[in-house]
Amino acid sequence: MNGSGRLSPQEIADILRERIRSGELKAGDRLPTQAELAEEFGVERGTVRQALRALQEDGLLSNVSKGSPPRIAEPAPAREEPQPTMVGLAPRLTEAFAPPRVRIDAVCLTAESLMLALSEPVRHIHEGRIRPESVDVRVMLPSRDIDLAFPVPVQEGDGTDNPVHDRWLAMRNAQARVLQHNLQALRATHGIDVHVTFRALPFTPPVKLYLLNGEEALMGYYMLTRREEEWESRTLEMYDALGSHSLLFSFLKRSGRRDQAFVEESQKWFDALWETITTDLTLS
Repeated sequence: MNGSGRLSPQEIADILRERIRSGELKAGDRLPTQAELAEEFGVERGTVRQALRALQEDGLLSNVSKGSPPRIAEPAPAREEPQPTMVGLAPRLTEAFAPPRVRIDAVCLTAESLMLALSEPVRHIHEGRIRPESVDVRVMLPSRDIDLAFPVPVQEGDGTDNPVHDRWLAMRNAQARVLQHNLQALRATHGIDVHVTFRALPFTPPVKLYLLNGEEALMGYYMLTRREEEWESRTLEMYDALGSHSLLFSFLKRSGRRDQAFVEESQKWFDALWETITTDLTLS
Protein backbone atom coordinates (compact mmCIF):
# COMPACT_ATOMS: atom_id res chain seq x y z
CA MET A 1 0.00 0.00 0.00
CA ASN A 2 1.01 3.61 -0.39
CA GLY A 3 1.64 5.98 2.49
CA SER A 4 -2.06 6.82 2.87
CA GLY A 5 -2.93 3.20 3.66
CA ARG A 6 -5.06 2.91 0.54
CA LEU A 7 -4.35 0.74 -2.45
CA SER A 8 -2.77 2.46 -5.43
CA PRO A 9 -4.05 1.99 -9.01
CA GLN A 10 -1.05 -0.25 -9.72
CA GLU A 11 -1.78 -2.44 -6.70
CA ILE A 12 -5.44 -2.81 -7.71
CA ALA A 13 -4.39 -3.67 -11.26
CA ASP A 14 -1.99 -6.31 -9.90
CA ILE A 15 -4.76 -7.89 -7.82
CA LEU A 16 -7.07 -8.07 -10.83
CA ARG A 17 -4.25 -9.46 -13.00
CA GLU A 18 -3.75 -12.26 -10.45
CA ARG A 19 -7.48 -13.05 -10.53
CA ILE A 20 -7.27 -13.32 -14.33
CA ARG A 21 -4.10 -15.40 -14.21
CA SER A 22 -5.55 -17.83 -11.64
CA GLY A 23 -8.79 -18.28 -13.60
CA GLU A 24 -10.97 -16.62 -10.98
CA LEU A 25 -11.85 -14.17 -13.77
CA LYS A 26 -12.15 -15.92 -17.13
CA ALA A 27 -12.22 -14.68 -20.72
CA GLY A 28 -15.64 -13.20 -21.44
CA ASP A 29 -16.50 -12.51 -17.77
CA ARG A 30 -17.69 -9.05 -16.92
CA LEU A 31 -15.78 -7.10 -14.32
CA PRO A 32 -17.73 -5.62 -11.42
CA THR A 33 -18.77 -2.01 -11.93
CA GLN A 34 -16.40 0.78 -11.01
CA ALA A 35 -18.59 1.57 -8.03
CA GLU A 36 -18.44 -2.04 -6.84
CA LEU A 37 -14.66 -2.18 -7.27
CA ALA A 38 -14.24 1.15 -5.49
CA GLU A 39 -16.28 -0.16 -2.57
CA GLU A 40 -14.38 -3.47 -2.47
CA PHE A 41 -10.96 -1.81 -2.40
CA GLY A 42 -11.96 1.22 -0.35
CA VAL A 43 -10.81 3.77 -2.94
CA GLU A 44 -12.24 6.51 -5.15
CA ARG A 45 -13.62 5.66 -8.57
CA GLY A 46 -10.80 7.63 -10.18
CA THR A 47 -8.30 5.17 -8.70
CA VAL A 48 -10.29 2.26 -10.13
CA ARG A 49 -10.41 3.93 -13.54
CA GLN A 50 -6.60 4.24 -13.55
CA ALA A 51 -6.25 0.56 -12.65
CA LEU A 52 -8.64 -0.47 -15.43
CA ARG A 53 -6.76 1.71 -17.89
CA ALA A 54 -3.54 -0.16 -17.05
CA LEU A 55 -5.29 -3.50 -17.67
CA GLN A 56 -6.70 -2.21 -20.94
CA GLU A 57 -3.23 -1.14 -22.11
CA ASP A 58 -1.98 -4.66 -21.34
CA GLY A 59 -4.70 -6.12 -23.57
CA LEU A 60 -6.49 -7.83 -20.67
CA LEU A 61 -9.86 -6.08 -21.10
CA SER A 62 -12.27 -5.86 -24.00
CA ASN A 63 -15.57 -4.10 -24.62
CA VAL A 64 -14.29 -1.08 -22.71
CA SER A 65 -16.99 1.59 -22.81
CA LYS A 66 -18.77 4.01 -20.52
CA GLY A 67 -22.05 2.14 -20.88
CA SER A 68 -21.17 -1.13 -19.18
CA PRO A 69 -18.35 -2.82 -17.27
CA PRO A 70 -15.58 -4.23 -19.51
CA ARG A 71 -15.10 -7.93 -20.11
CA ILE A 72 -12.00 -10.03 -19.63
CA ALA A 73 -10.32 -10.29 -23.05
CA GLU A 74 -9.48 -13.51 -24.81
CA PRO A 75 -5.83 -14.46 -24.28
CA ALA A 76 -3.45 -12.96 -26.82
CA PRO A 77 -2.37 -15.44 -29.47
CA ALA A 78 0.68 -17.36 -28.37
CA ARG A 79 3.87 -16.10 -29.93
CA GLU A 80 5.04 -18.52 -32.58
CA GLU A 81 8.52 -19.90 -32.48
CA PRO A 82 10.87 -17.98 -34.78
CA GLN A 83 11.06 -19.60 -38.20
CA PRO A 84 13.68 -19.53 -40.94
CA THR A 85 13.03 -16.72 -43.38
CA MET A 86 12.15 -19.03 -46.27
CA VAL A 87 9.56 -20.78 -44.09
CA GLY A 88 7.94 -17.90 -42.26
CA LEU A 89 7.96 -15.00 -44.71
CA ALA A 90 5.78 -16.28 -47.59
CA PRO A 91 2.64 -17.15 -45.55
CA ARG A 92 2.82 -13.85 -43.68
CA LEU A 93 3.14 -11.91 -46.92
CA THR A 94 0.15 -13.79 -48.31
CA GLU A 95 -1.90 -12.73 -45.28
CA ALA A 96 -0.65 -9.17 -45.70
CA PHE A 97 -1.94 -9.11 -49.30
CA ALA A 98 -5.54 -9.84 -48.20
CA PRO A 99 -6.56 -6.22 -47.32
CA PRO A 100 -7.55 -3.81 -50.12
CA ARG A 101 -4.44 -1.67 -49.58
CA VAL A 102 -1.12 -3.40 -49.08
CA ARG A 103 2.07 -1.75 -47.81
CA ILE A 104 5.28 -3.73 -47.47
CA ASP A 105 8.47 -2.09 -46.23
CA ALA A 106 11.80 -3.90 -46.06
CA VAL A 107 15.44 -3.35 -45.12
CA CYS A 108 17.80 -6.13 -46.15
CA LEU A 109 21.16 -7.01 -47.67
CA THR A 110 19.65 -8.34 -50.91
CA ALA A 111 16.09 -8.85 -52.12
CA GLU A 112 16.43 -12.63 -52.49
CA SER A 113 14.16 -13.73 -49.63
CA LEU A 114 11.56 -11.06 -50.38
CA MET A 115 11.60 -11.86 -54.10
CA LEU A 116 11.03 -15.57 -53.52
CA ALA A 117 8.42 -15.11 -50.76
CA LEU A 118 6.37 -12.64 -52.83
CA SER A 119 5.78 -15.32 -55.43
CA GLU A 120 3.20 -16.86 -53.07
CA PRO A 121 0.80 -13.87 -52.78
CA VAL A 122 1.33 -13.12 -56.48
CA ARG A 123 0.23 -16.68 -57.28
CA HIS A 124 -2.86 -16.25 -55.09
CA ILE A 125 -3.73 -13.07 -57.01
CA HIS A 126 -3.43 -14.87 -60.34
CA GLU A 127 -5.65 -17.66 -58.98
CA GLY A 128 -8.28 -15.10 -57.94
CA ARG A 129 -8.05 -15.98 -54.26
CA ILE A 130 -7.08 -12.45 -53.21
CA ARG A 131 -7.46 -9.12 -55.00
CA PRO A 132 -5.91 -6.03 -53.38
CA GLU A 133 -6.67 -2.65 -54.91
CA SER A 134 -3.17 -1.27 -54.40
CA VAL A 135 0.28 -2.55 -53.48
CA ASP A 136 3.03 -0.22 -52.26
CA VAL A 137 6.44 -1.82 -51.69
CA ARG A 138 9.44 0.13 -50.41
CA VAL A 139 12.80 -1.59 -50.11
CA MET A 140 16.11 -0.26 -48.81
CA LEU A 141 19.24 -2.11 -49.93
CA PRO A 142 22.91 -1.19 -49.49
CA SER A 143 24.38 1.24 -51.99
CA ARG A 144 26.85 -0.15 -54.51
CA ASP A 145 29.31 2.57 -53.53
CA ILE A 146 29.90 1.65 -49.88
CA ASP A 147 32.41 -0.73 -48.32
CA LEU A 148 30.16 -3.53 -47.14
CA ALA A 149 30.64 -5.06 -43.70
CA PHE A 150 29.67 -8.37 -45.36
CA PRO A 151 30.08 -10.18 -47.66
CA VAL A 152 33.83 -9.60 -47.77
CA PRO A 153 36.73 -11.74 -49.05
CA VAL A 154 38.70 -13.77 -46.55
CA GLN A 155 41.85 -12.27 -47.97
CA GLU A 156 41.83 -8.68 -49.14
CA GLY A 157 43.03 -8.07 -52.68
CA ASP A 158 45.05 -5.21 -54.08
CA GLY A 159 42.09 -2.83 -53.92
CA THR A 160 41.33 -2.79 -57.64
CA ASP A 161 39.57 -6.15 -57.85
CA ASN A 162 36.83 -7.30 -55.47
CA PRO A 163 34.91 -10.20 -57.03
CA VAL A 164 33.01 -10.81 -53.77
CA HIS A 165 31.52 -7.32 -53.99
CA ASP A 166 30.86 -7.77 -57.72
CA ARG A 167 29.01 -11.00 -57.04
CA TRP A 168 26.88 -9.40 -54.32
CA LEU A 169 26.06 -6.44 -56.57
CA ALA A 170 25.02 -8.66 -59.46
CA MET A 171 22.76 -10.67 -57.15
CA ARG A 172 21.28 -7.52 -55.57
CA ASN A 173 20.42 -6.04 -58.95
CA ALA A 174 19.04 -9.22 -60.52
CA GLN A 175 16.82 -10.08 -57.55
CA ALA A 176 15.48 -6.54 -57.23
CA ARG A 177 14.64 -6.39 -60.93
CA VAL A 178 12.73 -9.69 -60.77
CA LEU A 179 10.82 -8.52 -57.68
CA GLN A 180 9.95 -5.25 -59.38
CA HIS A 181 8.86 -6.93 -62.62
CA ASN A 182 6.67 -9.56 -60.94
CA LEU A 183 4.79 -6.98 -58.91
CA GLN A 184 4.44 -4.36 -61.61
CA ALA A 185 3.05 -7.01 -63.96
CA LEU A 186 -0.03 -7.11 -61.70
CA ARG A 187 -0.95 -3.67 -63.00
CA ALA A 188 -1.37 -4.98 -66.54
CA THR A 189 -2.85 -8.37 -65.68
CA HIS A 190 -5.22 -7.40 -62.86
CA GLY A 191 -5.48 -3.61 -62.84
CA ILE A 192 -3.85 -3.33 -59.41
CA ASP A 193 -2.22 0.00 -58.57
CA VAL A 194 1.36 -1.10 -57.88
CA HIS A 195 4.32 0.99 -56.75
CA VAL A 196 7.76 -0.52 -56.11
CA THR A 197 10.55 1.78 -54.96
CA PHE A 198 14.14 1.09 -53.95
CA ARG A 199 16.51 3.36 -52.06
CA ALA A 200 20.23 3.06 -51.43
CA LEU A 201 21.33 2.49 -47.84
CA PRO A 202 24.64 4.13 -46.89
CA PHE A 203 25.45 1.24 -44.53
CA THR A 204 25.25 -2.55 -44.26
CA PRO A 205 22.11 -3.53 -42.31
CA PRO A 206 22.96 -5.84 -39.37
CA VAL A 207 19.42 -7.25 -39.43
CA LYS A 208 16.68 -7.79 -41.98
CA LEU A 209 13.37 -6.11 -41.23
CA TYR A 210 10.00 -6.55 -42.91
CA LEU A 211 7.00 -4.36 -42.01
CA LEU A 212 3.62 -5.63 -43.17
CA ASN A 213 0.80 -3.07 -43.39
CA GLY A 214 2.05 -1.44 -40.21
CA GLU A 215 0.54 -4.37 -38.29
CA GLU A 216 3.42 -6.84 -38.09
CA ALA A 217 7.18 -6.55 -37.92
CA LEU A 218 9.43 -9.46 -38.85
CA MET A 219 13.06 -9.18 -37.81
CA GLY A 220 15.96 -11.55 -38.39
CA TYR A 221 19.61 -11.30 -37.42
CA TYR A 222 22.24 -11.89 -40.07
CA MET A 223 24.60 -14.66 -38.94
CA LEU A 224 28.04 -14.57 -40.56
CA THR A 225 29.79 -17.67 -41.83
CA ARG A 226 32.94 -18.44 -43.74
CA ARG A 227 32.21 -20.20 -46.99
CA GLU A 228 33.22 -20.76 -50.60
CA GLU A 229 31.22 -19.93 -53.71
CA GLU A 230 31.86 -20.52 -57.40
CA TRP A 231 31.62 -17.28 -59.36
CA GLU A 232 32.61 -16.76 -62.98
CA SER A 233 35.02 -19.70 -63.03
CA ARG A 234 36.56 -18.64 -59.73
CA THR A 235 36.28 -20.01 -56.22
CA LEU A 236 35.59 -17.15 -53.84
CA GLU A 237 36.38 -17.48 -50.14
CA MET A 238 34.30 -15.04 -48.16
CA TYR A 239 32.66 -14.12 -44.92
CA ASP A 240 29.00 -13.95 -45.80
CA ALA A 241 25.51 -13.96 -44.32
CA LEU A 242 22.98 -16.51 -45.54
CA GLY A 243 19.87 -14.42 -45.11
CA SER A 244 17.45 -17.16 -46.15
CA HIS A 245 18.52 -19.12 -43.05
CA SER A 246 18.01 -16.20 -40.63
CA LEU A 247 15.35 -16.84 -38.00
CA LEU A 248 12.47 -14.39 -38.26
CA PHE A 249 10.97 -13.06 -35.02
CA SER A 250 7.38 -11.89 -35.39
CA PHE A 251 5.89 -8.91 -33.55
CA LEU A 252 2.13 -8.36 -33.97
CA LYS A 253 0.42 -5.18 -32.83
CA ARG A 254 -2.58 -7.14 -31.60
CA SER A 255 -0.42 -9.35 -29.37
CA GLY A 256 -0.03 -6.78 -26.62
CA ARG A 257 1.54 -3.51 -25.64
CA ARG A 258 5.17 -4.58 -26.08
CA ASP A 259 4.63 -5.96 -29.58
CA GLN A 260 2.58 -2.93 -30.51
CA ALA A 261 5.35 -0.60 -29.37
CA PHE A 262 7.96 -2.56 -31.34
CA VAL A 263 5.90 -2.45 -34.54
CA GLU A 264 5.11 1.25 -34.19
CA GLU A 265 8.69 2.26 -33.38
CA SER A 266 10.06 0.12 -36.22
CA GLN A 267 7.67 1.78 -38.65
CA LYS A 268 8.64 5.24 -37.40
CA TRP A 269 12.32 4.36 -37.80
CA PHE A 270 11.79 3.07 -41.33
CA ASP A 271 9.72 6.10 -42.39
CA ALA A 272 12.30 8.53 -40.96
CA LEU A 273 15.18 6.72 -42.66
CA TRP A 274 13.25 6.58 -45.93
CA GLU A 275 12.71 10.33 -45.87
CA THR A 276 16.36 10.97 -44.97
CA ILE A 277 17.72 8.83 -47.80
CA THR A 278 16.86 10.53 -51.07
CA THR A 279 19.06 8.42 -53.37
CA ASP A 280 17.11 5.88 -55.41
CA LEU A 281 18.83 2.56 -55.96
CA THR A 282 20.43 2.06 -59.37
CA LEU A 283 19.78 -1.48 -60.53
CA SER A 284 22.76 -1.68 -62.88
